[in-house]
Amino acid sequence: MKSTLDESQPIFHQIATMIMDDIVEGRLKVEEQVPSTNELSRFYNINPATARKGLQELVDKGIIYKQRGVGMFVAKGAREALLIERKQDFYEEYIKPLLEEARRIHMNEDMIIDLIRGKQDKESEL
Repeated sequence: MKSTLDESQPIFHQIATMIMDDIVEGRLKVEEQVPSTNELSRFYNINPATARKGLQELVDKGIIYKQRGVGMFVAKGAREALLIERKQDFYEEYIKPLLEEARRIHMNEDMIIDLIRGKQDKESEL
């Protein structure tokens, strides 16, 4: 988890995003317990209701599940579902606008791929 929160997004959403990042990056694994509402509220010095709202967002999406009296855990298939969602988001946020701009300036896909590969080659030389 990040050590601090910022004002770029609602806090509950940042809590949910941090846990999703931990799942995607393998820091939280299937069936592993996620930090509790109280742990999150103490660590970030936030209202427990805010932390609960972030966790509830993940429960609603099926990413984590509650086990009454024990805590919340990473659901089976959570990482795969998040990767699919993030790949779709990546396409919508980065690839689609890139392709639209490329069409406007008369670049085809091969030219874009050549640019990316050229950049990758230069980065690997560093």
